[in-house]
Amino acid sequence: MREGDWVTLRSRAGETSLRALITDRVAPGVVYTTFHHPTTQANVITTDFSDWATNCPEYKVTAVQVAPSNGPSAWQQEYEEHSQLSRRITAQAAE
Repeated sequence: MREGDWVTLRSRAGETSLRALITDRVAPGVVYTTFHHPTTQANVITTDFSDWATNCPEYKVTAVQVAPSNGPSAWQQEYEEHSQLSRRITAQAAE
C-alpha cells in the first residue's frame, strides 16, 4: 500500500473507502480519519453506541480492517454527484 492509494476501512458496522496517507505521526496499529466531512462516510463504520457525556459515536474504540480498494464506494460517488448538482447555477438564475 502506498500513499494516495484507495483503501477500504471495514468494521462490524459497515465500510467506507478513503485515500491512504502514510505517516509516522500516528502510532502503528492506529487508524485516523476525519469525521466532520460527509464524503468520508466515516460514521458508517462506527457502532450504535455513544459516549454517555457527549452522545458522540465511539470513534476511538471502533476496530477496523484496512484493505486495498478500487476507489470510492457507490454511496460516496452518488453523494459527490448530488453535491455537484446542488451547487450549480443554472443559466436562468445567473441572468
